[in-house]
Amino acid sequence: MSSEFAPIIRGVLIQVAQARLLLPNATIAEVLSFATPEPVENAPAWLLGRIRWRGWQLPLLSFSRFAGLAEEQGGLGSKVIVLKALGGDARRPYFALLTQGFPRLVTVTEAALATLDADGEALPPGVLARVRLNEDEAMVPDLEALEDTLREALAAAA
Repeated sequence: MSSEFAPIIRGVLIQVAQARLLLPNATIAEVLSFATPEPVENAPAWLLGRIRWRGWQLPLLSFSRFAGLAEEQGGLGSKVIVLKALGGDARRPYFALLTQGFPRLVTVTEAALATLDADGEALPPGVLARVRLNEDEAMVPDLEALEDTLREALAAAA
């Protein structure tokens, strides 16, 4: 038996309008039922508003709108995923993402994950890669870029 082993990462597949996202499970703080957010004036269309969560006012964004995939709206059956921000901003340690249904826990191994060739096609904004995990195609979002753009949008809207 080899002393080397392939790392196993717990991931989450999240359905958004017109796409599926693959995220590390560790980035998810909580899954909530959708409630209409408080609007943010002068915000881009992908910033749906703010929601209250555990004493925080979290920006709620539509990844599908951000990436130019679809005009996603929250409604019956929609969920909100609270994500831990990676950027280290103590004032905004979390943000929220609109999803269509519950996330699905998956095991990510090197053998099960393949990067899909985009045939020279540019990736949508906020996407690091297109991948296949077993039989599921998904996008890996660029969470740091998303957070940076979110921070800029909130500053401009203030």
